Amino acid sequence: MSPFIVRDLGADRDFQETWILQENLVRQRREGLIDDTILLLEHSPVYTIGRTRDQSSLRDTPHLPHPVVEINRGGQGTYHGPGQLVGYAILDLGKREKDLHLHLRNLEETIISALSKFGIAARRRKGLTGVWVENRKIASLGVGVRSWVTLHGFALNVQTISLPPFQSITPCGIDGVRMTCAEDEAGKPIAIAKMKSMMETTLREVFETEIPEI
Repeated sequence: MSPFIVRDLGADRDFQETWILQENLVRQRREGLIDDTILLLEHSPVYTIGRTRDQSSLRDTPHLPHPVVEINRGGQGTYHGPGQLVGYAILDLGKREKDLHLHLRNLEETIISALSKFGIAARRRKGLTGVWVENRKIASLGVGVRSWVTLHGFALNVQTISLPPFQSITPCGIDGVRMTCAEDEAGKPIAIAKMKSMMETTLREVFETEIPEI
């Protein structure tokens, strides 16, 4: 199995600067200059949306409380900011399984496993990418791929502070979706550092074994 490293980029990371970093890492991975790499971080407040003509999920864009960035991932609008753990996976699927759907399922499994350690019974929902607690969405996923090297990844709502900005949009374009976070579901404070450490552990468990598609 191809090895990978985890880089902790800390908090208050500018989205566009991190996007440029991802692009550079993808190029380096394609050229064989680096190993597979997963970035863990918190962003400065920002809304993002994939390249789609339908941007209705952002509702009234000029009046949103934070900037909007259009990016090269799949999916509708979402929010990134403090209290949310973001993970970007730069993985060469040519040296793993050439299956983007399996890659998404692996990311979901990583989050589900990590949340279980906090007593949170998270799950998938049929036909919907992401991770849920009952009918509440706790994590969003969106990925891209270049010559079988992946980019983008997941956003896991950890702290209550991450939730209010979602009220200004239709998250992931799903009408009526209710967003939640690990603190609300666990009924106790959860430090980003603690969730980050648990996610690194479950990332290694899942991506070193390559779970079968579910």
